[in-house]
Amino acid sequence: MKNLNKMIRDLVKNKVRLYFIICLGILNLSSICFAELKSIPEFNKNDRVLILVPHPDDEAIGVAGVIQRAIKAGAQLKVVCSTNGDHNELAMIVYEKRLTFRKGEFIHMGEVRRKETIAAMQYLGMRDKDIQFLGYPDFGTMEIVTKYWGKTKPFKDLLTRISKVPYLECFSPNAPYVGESILKDLKTILLDFKPTKIFVTHPVDTNRDHRSLYLFLQVALWDLEGQISRPQMFPCLIHVVGWPKPRGFHPELRVEPPAKLSHAPIDWQILELSDEEISAKKQAITFYKSQNKAAPAYLFTFARKNELFGDYPPISLIKQTAKEIIWEDTQVFQDEEEEEARDLSISRLAYAQQGANLFVKIGLKRKIDKNFGVSIFLLGYSKTKEFALMPKINLNVNLSGLHIKDKKQTIFVKDARLIYEGRSLIFKIPIALLGNPDYILACIRTNVKDLPLSDTAWRILALD
Repeated sequence: MKNLNKMIRDLVKNKVRLYFIICLGILNLSSICFAELKSIPEFNKNDRVLILVPHPDDEAIGVAGVIQRAIKAGAQLKVVCSTNGDHNELAMIVYEKRLTFRKGEFIHMGEVRRKETIAAMQYLGMRDKDIQFLGYPDFGTMEIVTKYWGKTKPFKDLLTRISKVPYLECFSPNAPYVGESILKDLKTILLDFKPTKIFVTHPVDTNRDHRSLYLFLQVALWDLEGQISRPQMFPCLIHVVGWPKPRGFHPELRVEPPAKLSHAPIDWQILELSDEEISAKKQAITFYKSQNKAAPAYLFTFARKNELFGDYPPISLIKQTAKEIIWEDTQVFQDEEEEEARDLSISRLAYAQQGANLFVKIGLKRKIDKNFGVSIFLLGYSKTKEFALMPKINLNVNLSGLHIKDKKQTIFVKDARLIYEGRSLIFKIPIALLGNPDYILACIRTNVKDLPLSDTAWRILALD
């Protein structure tokens, strides 16, 4: 019996020792991986730095360190918010301590948030004239980029019930809520400011306004090729479910790439912050009182030892002539916890260009049924045609089959095909349907009962 007890104790000791060795190894691996991340280029007095964000407070939590460093280097700096953040109902109720859904109250919240950003940016050393607001609909810009172009009624905001920029101090007061308005404002700012570096929100961000701003910027830069020098782009990630952890102010911690993006082909870069810069960032975040009351710990989570940036490379599709398709695979989310929480249900996503057709292959972890469906968004861009006139295609698959829309209009496409291959869906889409583009902005969304469930990152497909 004594020998048996001794054997059990030894086994437990060895297991504990092995556990600590594994943990140390993981920690060391994490440190090594982080150490391998490149730093963003240093700023200098010739830089013209454009900070482009969707909502008041994104500029502080995402790039307050960048702002401080650029000012210290003598660079010119401009901050542009595409919305006034007037759709945050929870923050409004907590901050104002009253429940109301009158149109004027949402506009009032947009004014509150605009003033908070101005105060925070002034604290960091910016001038009023270098802070600009566009005033487009909070939580509405993704609808605009995918549907509201050309001869269409402007997007009408569900809560404010207005369809044009309501703020007189904005860049284009009374501009209709259509894609042309947002694109025109961005192109005017880019032509006037001629940035050398642009910091913008990320195409994998879970917030739809963050993703759409990245798309609008890409189109604006393509339109201005040859008119301005191509600036360096640094997408900043803010909204990812459960990231970063732990919540709250932890200046001793780093902001590291989310685990769910560990296999993504993103070239991550960082800006290391000094203790003084972290302290100033934290202080700037205190100016956003309307947001901090609703979520006291959240904004301060981003005041850490570094800021994080990175982008996906374009996916180059070579035109194939062989019968068998060679697929260009993309990396979908790998984090099991995330998949379980949001049920992305996509195991594979790949693209190919064969002859006159684009092919999209989607591997699913569950079958299409009466509740579960899949949507593909394909926005074509051509160097020879206005983006407003290009098709904005949405292919939706549910139990009744394949349905295709161009913006808001249902269309019939004879040569479009949907092929079931086990749990994989293969779409054949005539490239002419997309306007024979040079680039395609592409995203896959899963749906439950026609409500969005989760999205893949928006990716740029470069056609041969």
